[in-house]
Amino acid sequence: MKHQIKYFILAVSLCLGAMAGSAVAEDAAPATKKVCVDAQGKDGKPVIDPKTKKPKQNCREVKIHKKHEGTAVPTKK
Repeated sequence: MKHQIKYFILAVSLCLGAMAGSAVAEDAAPATKKVCVDAQGKDGKPVIDPKTKKPKQNCREVKIHKKHEGTAVPTKK
């Protein structure tokens, strides 16, 4: 009986910890930037919009990743 209570308390605490961790992760949205590239046809040439006479563009939102700085690689002697 005592073991069942210990396991129940352990399970409840793990569930509460998981919910608290997911709430923190939702608040911190990753930084994004908009990246646009000219659309190309099958022949490899840019597709021109007939109304504006400018090339069509495909745009996306891309996450910005942090660059991790490390230690320098030692040179062999």
